[in-house]
Amino acid sequence: MTEIRTPRLLLRRWTDDDLVPLSEINADPDVMRWIGDGSVLDLDRTAEAIEHWEEEWDDEGFGVFAVELLASGELIGAVGLTVDEDLPETRHDVQISWRLGRSFWGQGYASEAAQATLEFALQDRGLDRVVAVNRAGNEESENVIRKLGMEEYANTSDPESGARLTLHSIDLTEYEA
Repeated sequence: MTEIRTPRLLLRRWTDDDLVPLSEINADPDVMRWIGDGSVLDLDRTAEAIEHWEEEWDDEGFGVFAVELLASGELIGAVGLTVDEDLPETRHDVQISWRLGRSFWGQGYASEAAQATLEFALQDRGLDRVVAVNRAGNEESENVIRKLGMEEYANTSDPESGARLTLHSIDLTEYEA
């Protein structure tokens, strides 16, 4: 089982016990406003997301981690890698993303988990490149992207919502520099 420990976090595969806490995070409009079309997800749609992430682990050898606090074991969100087929510009790229419960914002957890995930992608899994997609106006995620050392390479629009998106990337040589 793949696990990553950081100074404060455990990144791990999903368990049945994670469904309710993640569905509570996904039910928060403030959390979800930057994700997809901004709609909250109910328990069933959260279960579908976890199932999809676990299938991606099995198929690709990487996926989205459950993120818990080491000190308490509390689930605080999700951070990981996906192959997003919805956006034409990133159709075959591996994308890093994160989603944390609102009470965990502003404490550096997203950056800590994303940095560990990026290292996992480029060094452990041997990926050549990782991308990040950010909606215009999401300054918090833009800050995490900058901390990861990712560079903007294109702008586009979400085909479903029309929201403006900024595409960022980093490759192994840039990461190691």
